[in-house]
Amino acid sequence: MNPEIRSALWLSVEVAVAATALNAAVGIPLAYALARRRFHGRGLVDLVVTLPLILPPTVTGYYLIVLLGRRGVLGAPLYTLSGWTIAFTPYAAVIAATVMALPLLVRTARAAIESVDRDLERASLTLGRSQWRTAIEVTLPLARNGILAGLVLAFARALGEFGATLMLAGNIPGKTATMPLAIYTAVQTGESDEALVLVGLLTALSCLVLVAAGRLGARAQ
Repeated sequence: MNPEIRSALWLSVEVAVAATALNAAVGIPLAYALARRRFHGRGLVDLVVTLPLILPPTVTGYYLIVLLGRRGVLGAPLYTLSGWTIAFTPYAAVIAATVMALPLLVRTARAAIESVDRDLERASLTLGRSQWRTAIEVTLPLARNGILAGLVLAFARALGEFGATLMLAGNIPGKTATMPLAIYTAVQTGESDEALVLVGLLTALSCLVLVAAGRLGARAQ
């Protein structure tokens, strides 16, 4: 395994792990809110969260550039104040992977939370526990396997993210070139052996992740 393959492999794993952690922090509370709360703009939030699942990844990547690029809505003030930009950095790869993987986690976790018997939650409230404690001690533990399955699927999606990452982070070897981007480069430059190794590694990792998600999903039913 040459240094380029090792670099792409480890960068992909690091990006996927970081994106999954961010998705857990944002996606699980969001899934709970969509499953158990009624609030103004709920439909719009659901739409925005789901859009990356439907839109071509390059379109999502373009929106991220408009938002976070050097001249973007948020990126321009950041660059003016600090001289630093998110675009074309490893952070950009993490953000792109997070956005693309979030819908899988939210939809899977939401379904798991909605499957929890509301009578058990009402019993907890009757015993004097707050909504917060009921969510932490009753709802989320009962939906645990479904949530874990969503996290596994989000990890797999982040691991294989290509389009939005290419748009926001670029394809910089050793810096932002994840495995899908390295495969693209290897094919374009005629490095068929390197492409074959990368494809095999990514396929093996994806199969392991899907098997794990399937087992967790079966336990959640």
